[in-house]
Amino acid sequence: MTHNRQNLYEGMYVISATLSDDARHKALDKILAGIKNRSGEIKKVHEQGRKRLAYEIDGHREGYYYLIYFTAPTAAIGELWQEYHLNEDLIRFITLRTDKVMEKVEFKALVEQQ
Repeated sequence: MTHNRQNLYEGMYVISATLSDDARHKALDKILAGIKNRSGEIKKVHEQGRKRLAYEIDGHREGYYYLIYFTAPTAAIGELWQEYHLNEDLIRFITLRTDKVMEKVEFKALVEQQ
């Protein structure tokens, strides 16, 4: 059955910049716990920090970016997405299947237009 197959995934999560540090860490812990509760295993978490969004999303102009590599059963992804849609602290997310865990991730800084 493909339901129980474990795949490696790369998830990008943008958490609201209006949260306190403590609340932001709780929001991240909620995402990680959701993965673990569905027989997933966290491989690597890259905290990318606070960044300006490319466009305004529901009144948000900035967010904290996290890139998470994890394994999970294929059936768990749909359940996670449903949970993410109910999470008010999560501005955007995307989950992609990947072949390897990136040990180092860097983004170029945006040049602000004046």
